[in-house]
This record gives sequence, structure tokens and C-alpha cells, in this order.
Amino acid sequence: MKKSDFNYHLPEHLIAQKPLGERVASRLLYMDKITGVITDQQFVDFIDLINKDDLLVLNDTKVIPARLYGKKQSGGKVEILIERVIDDYHAIAHIRSSKSPKSGAILELEKGFTCCVTGRESDLFNLKFTMNITILELLDQIGHIPLPPYITRADNIEDLTRYQTVFAKQSGAVAAPTAGLHFDQAMMEKIEKKGVTKTFVTLHVGSGTFQPVRVDDLSKHIMHKEYYSVSQQTVDAVQQVRERGGRVIAIGTTAVRALESASITGQLNAGFGDTDLFITPGYHFKSVDAMLTNFHLPESTLLMLISAFAGYDHVVQAYQHAIKQSYRFFSYGDAMFMAS
Repeated sequence: MKKSDFNYHLPEHLIAQKPLGERVASRLLYMDKITGVITDQQFVDFIDLINKDDLLVLNDTKVIPARLYGKKQSGGKVEILIERVIDDYHAIAHIRSSKSPKSGAILELEKGFTCCVTGRESDLFNLKFTMNITILELLDQIGHIPLPPYITRADNIEDLTRYQTVFAKQSGAVAAPTAGLHFDQAMMEKIEKKGVTKTFVTLHVGSGTFQPVRVDDLSKHIMHKEYYSVSQQTVDAVQQVRERGGRVIAIGTTAVRALESASITGQLNAGFGDTDLFITPGYHFKSVDAMLTNFHLPESTLLMLISAFAGYDHVVQAYQHAIKQSYRFFSYGDAMFMAS
């Protein structure tokens, strides 16, 4: 298939610019991934669509306030988006400025903080932070929540909590695992009370998740890399759900990529590292039976992934229906549950 096969027209007013008043207030489009039959529901109905034999797999990554503003010593403004924290004092980042800074350049940040450009690899810059606090501590003081490019407003204090899942634990993402944003603590307690088990994986979502596919021939697309970790506890939980005949339900495409990356040998194994797994129609899923997700950008790798999971024609029909019914799209938008 080609990139152009995944294009669709989305009216701009359907792009959610802010979260709803309550996390669970979103709508839910339910699709039977075998038949393609869809029904319009509310997210609170999700509890009725899962069974006590099922296993929910959630991504516990935590979004860091990865956007920094500052200036070069010449006075020119710079905007820094931390892509990955390497250690306490080193990171790789995207830098926007009128002219790209050279190696050795000192960037002056808010509150007197500074960092030094130590090199460049393709579109990314190597940065060294020279202060007496760690990068994560610095970001907590002066960083901004890195809202996606299709959200046209500036970040605000509400985003500190709402662009974060209630089960976020492992710091490192620069974009939220958005399917998880629909759960509040009360919903998590209802799931537990119903007897549905849950487990966690980690996949630190990178800014590459928003990067467009630049080639029409998908076989030539170079997938961005993201760090993932799957524990032995999660492997054991998946084995147990298989034994009792339940479903492995991935909460979000990021949980899918973590599970499938750890299943590359044909079976799920504990492990961690960088994944550049690119899932397109024709892919055979090894560890995921059902998926909760948001609505994704045209021509995006995430749209290709869900088309591989539920069938291209089914997904096209579901998206046409969602647009016609004025569902809210993207990070702060509504949800879609694909199961059978």
C-alpha cells in the first residue's frame, strides 16, 4: 500500500484543542474488527465492553515538560524540544531558530540556566546541561508541556495534569499515550472492582509520532525509534490471560508497539531497548487481541497500524462515520475500541 491510501479530509473544527471537563466524558466508537460493524457509545461504556477474563495493557510513560525557550548569545530566539534524555546532564533535541546553532554554542534559558550544543546528528542536536541540577529537575522548573503541533494554542497549567495519564510513572515521553488520557481514577477502580486484570509496559513516545511519512512507497519509510520496556511480570500476565481464554487489550498504539516489539521472535519476551517497528497492513499481530485508541492523523504511521489491526476498509468506514458524526479527533479527542 502507499501513503496516499491513508489520506482523508478532516474538517479543522473536529481537531480537539483542549480536553473535556472530565476525562471520561469522551465519546467511544466501538468497532467489531471482524465484521466492521460500528456503534456509537460513550467512553464510560468501555467498562461494559471488557470482561473479567481480559487483560488491560497500559503504557505507564510520563510526559516530561520537554519544551524550552531561550536565546543564543547573539540574542536570537531559540525553541528547544527535548527528544530524549540520555543521562542527568545530556540530551538530544530539536532546535528551532532563525539559524541553526553550531557546535560549542551556548544557549541561554530562563532563570539563568544554560546548555551547550556539543554536536549534531541529522535533525537532532546533542546538548549538555552544565548546571548543578539534573535535566529533569531543570525541566520541572522551566519546561513547558510539549503539546502536539495541531493544537494551536499555548500550553497552560491545565495541560500539566490533563496531558498526562493518571497512571503515568516512568518519565521520558515528549507526547502522551493518548488512549490512556480517557481514564480517571474512578474508572480505574471500576475496572479493578469488575475483576479485570491490568499490567503495564513502558514506551516513551517521541516527537517522531507526529512526523509525516515523506515517501509514498511505505517500504522506503524510515521509522523513528522509541524506547520500550516489557517486564517479565507483563509476559506472565499475558500467558495467564491466554490460559484462561481472555483477551489482551492494548490501551493505545504505544502499548501495541511495545508488546509487538517484544514479540518479534514470534512469542512475547521480557526486554527493553529501542524499537523502530513499523506496522502496516499485512502485519501478523502476535500479542494483541483488542485495542483502544484515539483517532489519528491522515497518512500517519499510527493510522497505518490500526488499519493493519482492524482492516483497511473497516478503518476507512469508521473514520468516515466518525467525521460525519462529529467525533473529536487527535490527542484530546474521542476514543475508538476495536475488538471482537
